[in-house]
Amino acid sequence: MKLRHSLAVALACTMAAPLALCAAAPALAADPTPAQTRNQPTYEELQAAAAAAAKAHTAAVAAEAEGRKEVEATLDALDSPEHPLKAAAIAAEKAAKAAASAKKAAEERVTKAKAELAAAEGDTEKAAAQQALTAAEADLAAAVKDQQAADAALEKADTAVDDARVAATRKYGLLKADVERTDKALTAADAALAAAKECVREDGLTALAEGLPSKVVAGTTVGFTLSVTNGTERTLDVDPLVFLHAAAEGAGAKNLLKAEWADGTAWRTLSVDQPEHIGRIDSLPPHGHRDVKMRLTVDASASKTAGLALFAGDASDAYNPCVLGPMKRYDLEVLPAGSTPGKIDDAKPGHPGKNDDPRPTTPNTPAPQGGATIPVPTPTPTSTPTGSLASTGADSTTLPLALTSAAALTLGAGALIATRRRKAADRA
Repeated sequence: MKLRHSLAVALACTMAAPLALCAAAPALAADPTPAQTRNQPTYEELQAAAAAAAKAHTAAVAAEAEGRKEVEATLDALDSPEHPLKAAAIAAEKAAKAAASAKKAAEERVTKAKAELAAAEGDTEKAAAQQALTAAEADLAAAVKDQQAADAALEKADTAVDDARVAATRKYGLLKADVERTDKALTAADAALAAAKECVREDGLTALAEGLPSKVVAGTTVGFTLSVTNGTERTLDVDPLVFLHAAAEGAGAKNLLKAEWADGTAWRTLSVDQPEHIGRIDSLPPHGHRDVKMRLTVDASASKTAGLALFAGDASDAYNPCVLGPMKRYDLEVLPAGSTPGKIDDAKPGHPGKNDDPRPTTPNTPAPQGGATIPVPTPTPTSTPTGSLASTGADSTTLPLALTSAAALTLGAGALIATRRRKAADRA
């Protein structure tokens, strides 16, 4: 009981040191200023800090486990009579008991000598009794000194054992405190990294279709441009997100559209069953602009139906792996082959439907393989397109055309949500 009490006392004394914590960095607000970003750690630095904190915590836990074995072994050894300190304490205790017995015997002799002196008759007998008493009292005085010395030696030997116990438990207590300190530091570092991973909106990052017709005749191909603009004050790596889909008749019917984009050397075909990120635009500078050539082909067998196109800029920068630009929806009308549509206006960007783009808050799924990288030439800074995008075009939550398969469009929107999450996770 005394052993465990000393361990508890030593731990209580050694675990009171203050702990230094890593402050969690908040997620980027929309359109932070350069001064704001300069005052916060980059995402790479947060990753490194979290990795270092995890490594330190793992090492502390391992050291604590080894320290526990060591302190238990030390405490057990100090209870063994074979340990030098314990052997010395046992010997000192034995000597103290012997000194106490010798003192008691000396006290008894003094008592006896006093009684004999009191009973003595005649000068000669009294003188002999007095001499015996004086000798007994001298022996008692020596025995008292011997006992005091033996008791002091015993106290010193016991203190040496207790000091060894305290030293062992104090060392373990420091290891225990280090586990708590590194655990708190790891929690803070992980929280800072998680905050940086949260997807944030950036209205200045736009991806708009230019020259996309509102009507397309079956069996024809139309070209248009996806115009990507970084209207922010910081450099972004941008992955344009594209989804084109036409309602097809009947469950499982093939999609009637073929969408392609130019990577600078060849045309690449996009999926029409799920949203897809096309070539990355690396290091698009503040107010930088990049055009991606695209074309859309409608199957000659298509009958009159409705379709939609969704475009957005997904990006990352040094401080956040998930930056989401506003999504714009373009409603399309597919006409049967041979139709004469007359003058065709460009499709206008409008709000996505309520199920088209609910923003993810945290990337949490693996990312697919991305497309080719689109090189960014040294640009001449351009301004963000004028006008409020939120008020441009009709609200497309209500299609102007009767959809032959609304379920197909809803399915596509759900896939789009997953795609944006996967891409964000890939950057993280």
